[in-house]
Amino acid sequence: MTRSLSSDDIAFARSLVIDEDAHLIAFNKPSGLAVQGGSGVTLSLEDLLAAFAKSNGKRPRLVHRLDRETSGVIVAARTKPAAAFFSEAFSKRDVRKTYLAVVCGGSPAPADGEIALALKKSARRGLDIMEVAADGQAALTRYRTLSATSEAALLELRPETGRMHQLRAHIAAIGRPIAGDGKYGGLYRIGGTDIPRLLLHAAALDVPRMDGGRKTVVAPPPPEFAATARSLGLETPAG
Repeated sequence: MTRSLSSDDIAFARSLVIDEDAHLIAFNKPSGLAVQGGSGVTLSLEDLLAAFAKSNGKRPRLVHRLDRETSGVIVAARTKPAAAFFSEAFSKRDVRKTYLAVVCGGSPAPADGEIALALKKSARRGLDIMEVAADGQAALTRYRTLSATSEAALLELRPETGRMHQLRAHIAAIGRPIAGDGKYGGLYRIGGTDIPRLLLHAAALDVPRMDGGRKTVVAPPPPEFAATARSLGLETPAG
């Protein structure tokens, strides 16, 4: 069932826009906003796309996903041809994704590297998770340490594949779960600092343009992400 948007909903939807052109709209999704409807979801980003519907009722279409608690860049295609173009770009890995994550336990060793571990969907305590498995789907994540203390680190993550929960599962597999990620072993308190939520942020998305060339959309870390990182003694990139 499609929800009717209030004037406040429409204003909220428009406040999330960080870039747009004739083919796509880019949003800076806040943590806690579900991308799609489901159990316990009263308003999703997909619902909010009605704020950008054409006079014939056709609305933009999301061409990729972010977990509910992950903040940052997500894009929707304005037209059916654009949706096909960008969906193909994602499926062919012609989209470059950059994330920021605060992880538990200090810097990984080595500080910069890659994680090539196959992942397989599993269930734990009734929750869907991804586990490292020899018979899983190939998955590759590149990472770089930007700042670190003995207790936490700020990492730049670049997934080369797009598996469910890939970053969360990969980083946990090398003993550095993302702060606030209880599903994969992340802590909710580090030292004297409370962790308000999953500290994973989609910081940039580089996509091909339909008319040639490329477009990069950047979203600075939200205030609670940056404030928590600073409290942990980590330096975050300038917005």
